[in-house]
Amino acid sequence: MKIMKETLAFRINHNSDIPKYQQLVNAVNDAIANNKLSIADLLPSVNYICKTHTLSRDTVFKAYSILKEQGVIESVPNKGYYVASKISKVLLVLDTFKAYKEVLYHSFINNLSKNIITDVQFHHYNIENFKTIINNGKGKYYKYVVMNFDHKDIPSVISEIENDKLLLIDWNIHSKNNNNFVFQDFGNSVFDVLTRSKNLFTKYKAIHFIYPTFTNHPKETISAFKKFCKKCKFEYKIITNAESFKIEKDIAYISVSDRILGLFLEQCRDLGFEPGVDVGFLSYNETPMKKFIYKGISVISTDFKALGTKAAEFISNDSAMQHYIPTKLILRDSL
Repeated sequence: MKIMKETLAFRINHNSDIPKYQQLVNAVNDAIANNKLSIADLLPSVNYICKTHTLSRDTVFKAYSILKEQGVIESVPNKGYYVASKISKVLLVLDTFKAYKEVLYHSFINNLSKNIITDVQFHHYNIENFKTIINNGKGKYYKYVVMNFDHKDIPSVISEIENDKLLLIDWNIHSKNNNNFVFQDFGNSVFDVLTRSKNLFTKYKAIHFIYPTFTNHPKETISAFKKFCKKCKFEYKIITNAESFKIEKDIAYISVSDRILGLFLEQCRDLGFEPGVDVGFLSYNETPMKKFIYKGISVISTDFKALGTKAAEFISNDSAMQHYIPTKLILRDSL
């Protein structure tokens, strides 16, 4: 073992919202992930870090204790702390942090080994944000898990990442035949699920799909919905103006926006309509709360927990992955 103080060069930002102990934890993890510290290397002593970075002993001890609990470092009496395991960093790029994405995120994190650290970034469907995230992360991560969106520059941006290190998730947009992926199917699977469930809609005189202009939901779902209605001979309408949304009795509604779900329930209360009796509602994307909202909201959704678990499998294994997560309907009282 040898002390390598110079390999743990970092700065403590005393004005940061990130606690100082966490900044030290991050510095050690980053140094290991970037091969500046290796297994069996001794870390700087508690006294040395306190003196050089103006930190309290409690702060440094807390950071080292966390790293020890995580199995990253170990200690030897009278010698100090040393690196015990290799750390790998993964970049997870999501669109936005909604409730169902939280399910995906926690499933992903919980199925990774302790020596893998995940940095999560959000592009918010902004191509400049996306470019910055990918460009700043090039060469810094063991693997990359990326949620794409529909923009012409996406293919050139993700082409900068080595194919065996890249996993595309959620939406099959701008992917190539040799890409690794874990996708849901926004088209044929939706058509199949609706077709198998057509008897649920027969008590309504029409089906209205609310697809507001502010949504980024893939348009394949609209095509699948139209195909379903035409095949099963249902009257239907596509509503894009959320501001003019007014519910009508004996209409079933399908919505890709949880904002619309809120409006629907408010109008049901004001008009005295009973969801599932006077009007129907089918929401897109399962969240932990939808089974508790009102008497339960029916959903059409992929399994985001399974999507996260499968993505974590790609991180843990070195084999190629091309997998679709099924879409299903969860029936509750709103339909």
